[in-house]
Amino acid sequence: MRTIRESSKALATKSLSAGELLDASLAAIDADLARGGATYTHIDRLAAREAADASDAFRERGYVPSALAGVPVSVKDLFDIKGQVTTAGSRILRDAAPAVRDAAAVARLREAGAVFVGRTNMSEFAFSGLGVKPHYGTPLNPMHAGRLAGGSSSGAAVSVARGHVAAALGTDTGGSVRIPAAFCGLTGFKPTARRVPLEGAVPLSSAFDSVGPIARSVDCCVLIDSVVSGQTLDTAPRPLEGLRLGVTSDYVADDLDETVSTAFNRAVGMLRRAGASVERFAFPELHEVAGHHPLAGITAAQAWAWHRELVARDPDAYDPRVLKRLRAGEGRSAADYIDLLAARERFVRDARTRLARFDAWLMPTVALVPPAIAQIEHDDDTFFAINAKVLRNPSVVNFMDGCALTLPCHREGELPVGLSICGPALADASILAIGRSVEALLRQGADAAAA
Repeated sequence: MRTIRESSKALATKSLSAGELLDASLAAIDADLARGGATYTHIDRLAAREAADASDAFRERGYVPSALAGVPVSVKDLFDIKGQVTTAGSRILRDAAPAVRDAAAVARLREAGAVFVGRTNMSEFAFSGLGVKPHYGTPLNPMHAGRLAGGSSSGAAVSVARGHVAAALGTDTGGSVRIPAAFCGLTGFKPTARRVPLEGAVPLSSAFDSVGPIARSVDCCVLIDSVVSGQTLDTAPRPLEGLRLGVTSDYVADDLDETVSTAFNRAVGMLRRAGASVERFAFPELHEVAGHHPLAGITAAQAWAWHRELVARDPDAYDPRVLKRLRAGEGRSAADYIDLLAARERFVRDARTRLARFDAWLMPTVALVPPAIAQIEHDDDTFFAINAKVLRNPSVVNFMDGCALTLPCHREGELPVGLSICGPALADASILAIGRSVEALLRQGADAAAA
């Protein structure tokens, strides 16, 4: 599948129609299904065909609402689509009433002319960073058979990586866009949470839930973000020379896989040679927050408030691993919860102070490469340990109310590794602009290494 911009150009020059783009999309989906793929919880062929035909008819009449017009996209099974049941990857919501209206982000994509091909599979209720699914099958990594695609937006990443769609709409509460993007060699963007409305999306944690894209390029992420946020940001590439970039050895650099450490340090070296100033700085508050006020405490408390009636009705309908994490919020006292919120407020201030002198903060998106599914499939202790390590780095950005972009920084033949470019709240335009320049540099390096 082409990027959004490439698809838009093909449509504009009439070298392809929206119907033909959809034909290619559905053919790729059928090939995935024939291999036993578990990418989707629902594929809506009829509605997709109607949307593609309408897009072609509108284009003939000169109406092209955006670069997304006629372009196939997928939507995480967390968002309402009018007339469809939103299961959030669960069994307990399978018999819920169909949505009476689109979620806000879906409505904006529809108005922009996007063609929805299906609802992507996900960790149940978005409460896992690994993407393991007992109910609808586990989407596996398209780049490395037998390894996980990451979660919770697992199907979203697979739908892009396998060429089904040009972009996927996902959510990110503790890394659920960035983890699968990094594991599948893609680009993912977690915006400042408040920039994209959450209406019509099943919540996990109102403090941290964010809506963002997974795609093949920074430009694709910019295009999706501009639609779902309703904001057109200035993301013109920033010159790398003179950029002030921060790197910390505190917490986010602890116990990295050798493959991750090698790829991250290589990318940092490339940035230095390109003229960027990369400075190591201390961020001790990371250890304090992780040790005493973890993000998961707030998430579990807020998630339990939403789920407690459903759990009381049918606890056996839940993935036992998700239920265990939900029940961690059951015994949280009001005083403890207030302390957690206060700790978060302090950390947001501390992070802004620590990052004030930098244009962006760099870190490995995930501390390890995609795990083999055999490692965690039948061992709960290993599952929870690896899940915590996978969520560790990206969740820091959610806790500080920030924004972040992950870019693939591995080389051909290496396991996938993501480089995260992070900033405080509402630094989205700057992070995306820097991301464009870093992406170009990394691609040059990959091309040179492959030559």
